Amino acid sequence: MKLESYWLETAPPFTGASPLPVEGRADIVVVGGGFTGLSAARTLARKGVDVVVLEAGRVAAEASGRNGGHCNNGLAHDYGSVKARFGLERAQEMYRAFDSGVDLVERIVNEEGIDCDFVRSGKLKLAAKPEHFDKMRQAQELLARDVDDDTAVIEPGDLRDEVGTDRYAGGLLYRRSAMMHMGRFGVGLAGAAARAGARIHERSPVTAITREAGGFRLTTEQGDIRAKEVLLATGACQNGPFGWFRRRIVPVGSFIIVTEPLGENRARAIMPGRRTCTTSQNIGNYFRLTADNRLIFGGRARFAMSDPVSDRKAGDILIRALAEVFPQLGPCRIDYCWGGLVDMTQDRLPRAGTKDGLHFAMGYSGHGVQMSTYLGDVMARRMTGEDVANPWRDLPWPAVPFHFGKPWFLPLVGLYYRYRDRVS
Repeated sequence: MKLESYWLETAPPFTGASPLPVEGRADIVVVGGGFTGLSAARTLARKGVDVVVLEAGRVAAEASGRNGGHCNNGLAHDYGSVKARFGLERAQEMYRAFDSGVDLVERIVNEEGIDCDFVRSGKLKLAAKPEHFDKMRQAQELLARDVDDDTAVIEPGDLRDEVGTDRYAGGLLYRRSAMMHMGRFGVGLAGAAARAGARIHERSPVTAITREAGGFRLTTEQGDIRAKEVLLATGACQNGPFGWFRRRIVPVGSFIIVTEPLGENRARAIMPGRRTCTTSQNIGNYFRLTADNRLIFGGRARFAMSDPVSDRKAGDILIRALAEVFPQLGPCRIDYCWGGLVDMTQDRLPRAGTKDGLHFAMGYSGHGVQMSTYLGDVMARRMTGEDVANPWRDLPWPAVPFHFGKPWFLPLVGLYYRYRDRVS
């Protein structure tokens, strides 16, 4: 079992990086070479902006290349609670932003010819308890009336046509959702940005950002560069001069295992619908098949940061959960196991805007593939003067109490959510 991301291990190398050192000037510097930063760089370069991307490691190698491979529409929250908080118009705007994010990913894949197995598979949210399914039925009625008539309830008796398990009590189908190979998409997006004219520097972590007359100076381990404007697309980055943001983002580990290729018959037996699937618990699972019929099975198996020891422990938990959900698989070789950090905000809503002259987009809270791509594009267009809507504008963003960058309280959070799953 490799303690490596399947997406990164099986992606082609990115060959379009600009040579080091980092030096000179740019109109805009983007800090972070994940989907947010690369999407912004592509949009900016296509508009003729001189843009530089600074990535601490390799492109798309953190959250963008360490997730479950879903590209789903639908909010992280119950739509009804968002409507109650923000009102109908704003709730619809937020919900439709996720639709637009999936649409944008598909458009980029087609325009740039990115070979990443993009499929509009649909997402199936599975009810862990009968009472969860009752809530799903009510939620679908509201969604269909307000904002998304491309949803459907899957009755318990019909669920076997979608997922080969008796563990769940029905489901809610979002037909607009998709899946793809994250590593190939990340490399393809970086290549598209580079072809458009963006300069992308890998292995160039930013150590300081200093305001100067006419803009900013960014200091990296590979040299300095000056820019008129800066876009921070750093997610849950634990290093660098981003303390204000670290106090507002909790980095939560999410862990994933990938099976050996199962073959067509075994794959069809466990996932006949070939959807992306998530479960309704706070500490639940998510899973899907790959193009070569591997099962990708993940979840917040441990409330801990990702490292080799933690990843292996989480992998053992996920292997046991996999056997409970799909016992018919029997002994099954696990080829990959890894973890990644989710940039969780306190209210699980993204943030995008401007702070002290620095633009930012982050805080996707486990729904980042489509929203990172979308908000990278939105912020790039806004930075070049387009009057494009930002659904997450003006949201208050207070610091998480007693959080100063290191998530010492994660085990306590895990205990709380396990209790919630038992009683609700």
